Amino acid sequence: MLRAGFLLLLIATFYLASSILRVKSGHGINQLEGLYWQPEHSIDVMMMGSSHIHCNVNTALLWEKYGIAAYDYSGAEQPLWMSYYYLKELYKYQSPEVIVLDLYVPARYKSDYQYDWISENILGMRFSANKLKMMAVSVEKSRYFQYFPSFTIYHSRYDDLEKDDFNDFFWNSGEKEDFKGYTPYWQRTPQTKPEISENGKGGLTEKSEKYLRKIIAYTKEKGSKLVLMAAPYVLTAEDKLTYNQVAEIAESEGIVFVDFNEYYDEMELDFAQDFNDASHLNYWGGCKFSDYLGEFLVARFELSDRRGQAGYESWDDHVVLIAKELQNYQNGMMGQQEDAQ
Repeated sequence: MLRAGFLLLLIATFYLASSILRVKSGHGINQLEGLYWQPEHSIDVMMMGSSHIHCNVNTALLWEKYGIAAYDYSGAEQPLWMSYYYLKELYKYQSPEVIVLDLYVPARYKSDYQYDWISENILGMRFSANKLKMMAVSVEKSRYFQYFPSFTIYHSRYDDLEKDDFNDFFWNSGEKEDFKGYTPYWQRTPQTKPEISENGKGGLTEKSEKYLRKIIAYTKEKGSKLVLMAAPYVLTAEDKLTYNQVAEIAESEGIVFVDFNEYYDEMELDFAQDFNDASHLNYWGGCKFSDYLGEFLVARFELSDRRGQAGYESWDDHVVLIAKELQNYQNGMMGQQEDAQ
């Protein structure tokens, strides 16, 4: 009896410590970890890829305007081989009708091992054979234990703890369910509108093409519709070469590819107001893009309007959550203006 009590105390202590100390981040870790708190088989559209997803795709707008139950399941600078194992993970819990995969990373980054933001794409995933397989293709053997096991990475965060670190327990499950991956940017940084006319094709590395084709095959096997896309940003001619190659692959595989950089004007993107930086839209630009994307998805696929349906209340709460973030930003801006007067 005493041993059982000690074991339960040990388990509880480890759970509390790991919940408090684990790294939290709205650029991959929270998106990955948040998947496990979503109602099973509730997500109709899974948005995947890099930060171009969780910074640009406003899941609250998609719900409020179109009734699309979407989730931003992405990580900063996520390569396609990690996206493939993300797919393997998500199908354990969800059966989305549509997968939307952004292809900015294979267009821009060419290394077979991409370390700058790799922790964002690892630390939120539960331990499993799938996680080990993902790491085997993502991390060189000499660097493996820099990222695994996760607890060895974050056990020394004691001096960095903040208030939010103490709101990460199973009894906060409602708040976790309300999070749908969206992490908006609020800065306005003027950009120069690119004028790209590039008809050539090329740029996918051998490893990227291998995993793109594995993703295409796997989504077909699972019965989900796959949409390949490039979310809008300040495009370069080199990136466009890769998108042209992707378009050719998509056509041969009978799937959809859309380069939304070709629709700046239709979205009414304002390059003086709608960008956080050259690579990301801000909240207002993201609203324009998300509206355009939502209209495209509804027109292209027979998506259910889930508004008002039982089991989807967390999407209503998600709308309130994003509205509060907007209000907090606006209040902060008003405070800055008052201080400047």
